[in-house]
Amino acid sequence: MIEDDQRLADMLQTYLQQNGFEVVHASSAQQGLALLQDQSQSYALLLLDLMLPDAFGLDVCRQIRAQQGPIATIPLVMLTAKGDPMDKVIGLELGADDYVAKPFEPRELLARLRALLRRQQQLPAYSPQSLEPARVLRFGRLEIQSDTRRVYLDGRERSLTAYQFDLLLVLAESAGRVLSREHLMDALKGETPDAFDRSIDVHVGRLRAAIEDDPKQPRRIITVRGAGYVFAKLQDV
Repeated sequence: MIEDDQRLADMLQTYLQQNGFEVVHASSAQQGLALLQDQSQSYALLLLDLMLPDAFGLDVCRQIRAQQGPIATIPLVMLTAKGDPMDKVIGLELGADDYVAKPFEPRELLARLRALLRRQQQLPAYSPQSLEPARVLRFGRLEIQSDTRRVYLDGRERSLTAYQFDLLLVLAESAGRVLSREHLMDALKGETPDAFDRSIDVHVGRLRAAIEDDPKQPRRIITVRGAGYVFAKLQDV
């Protein structure tokens, strides 16, 4: 957790520890990034405050997503006292998996963190020595390994956040079917979606940037106006 409000940090640390979490707290962006880059430690997810004394949380989010290795895909939840919807959109575009505005109900935050961790659960990476290969979905040049949670385009691995991978998997497993935004959000969050929440569009945009040859002219994830999205059953792209 990177949060400069010591009182809030203490409260969250106590509450989350009471609910089975181990919490490491950093009060500045510099300290938090140093902890994340320490290869002797690993973290399941990150709570990141938007307003920090030495950096803007959105800039920290951008730095994290630009890294190499596990740090780049760590599930990330933004915490902010600002209720501006544009901040939420920007945070999601930069790679945040969720966004919680202060003040918030600790139980809601706990539920969101547990939902992220459920989606993040993964098996060890496939190797030739594995007893069973990963379950693979192939669509032309795109390969999705659902067990190892890896995605390849033209044989090169694409970096996706946990939320983006889950979104891709939901779409790919229903290839050829139009899925509404409400269906996608319900499948990913496991809760009743807000009909006015367009954050799913932001995640689709990020996903397209990772797997489409031209995100502005997508051929894999197609928008069906007024209905939702469909993952095309393509074999030639």
